[in-house]
Amino acid sequence: MMSEKISLRKISLIIGTAMFIMAICSGFSYGVVHNSIFIKGDATATMSNILKSISLFRAEIFCWLIILLCDITVSWALYIYLRQVDKCLSLLGACFRLLYSAILGIAISNLIYILLLSSGDNYLAAIQPDQLKAQLMLYVNAFNNVWSFGLIIFGLHLFVIGYLVLSSNFIPRFLGILLLIASFSYIIIHSLHLFIPQYENTTVLFEKILSLPMAAGELGFGLWLLIKGGKIPGISR
Repeated sequence: MMSEKISLRKISLIIGTAMFIMAICSGFSYGVVHNSIFIKGDATATMSNILKSISLFRAEIFCWLIILLCDITVSWALYIYLRQVDKCLSLLGACFRLLYSAILGIAISNLIYILLLSSGDNYLAAIQPDQLKAQLMLYVNAFNNVWSFGLIIFGLHLFVIGYLVLSSNFIPRFLGILLLIASFSYIIIHSLHLFIPQYENTTVLFEKILSLPMAAGELGFGLWLLIKGGKIPGISR
């Protein structure tokens, strides 16, 4: 029993630490770099920003790779931690997150294509400037749309995790409620992004309103795992 408790404590620390690493990396890669370099609908300004800040753009890609590795780690660790509540549902939640991770990897590949287009290699001289800019914006939009699709899957993952938290007798119920709210927020916002792009202003408004509960669900759970996770005996099924 003691070895099992220590093991769960280590798993909790892994999950919580990985979640906060992802939060820091995403804040830098998307919140700071991506939103400052990529100008919506302006290929010339975007290309200019990339060329001026190529090292920063490389750092963004590197942070995305860290996020990807952390997501895979959290998928495994959450399965181990929550299988004491329901093994089958815990496995389903892990599968959803791994699927999201695979989609995120595809999205990141588009940023690597952008990096290649901005490399200035000799073979790129065969491509007309307008064509180069068009391809650049294609990859930018591909990254945004593929990632949005992945975040819908991520919302399904959070729904399963939220349900498992509510079903447990050792995790505060309010964390499960926050995770469910975050789940619906991800699904709604990114479904609007993908399938009803003509209502972008409404989507942006929803995103501003729901950004706090979207962050609070995972970060609140991660903080609880860092402080108390694994210290309280769970249930076995």
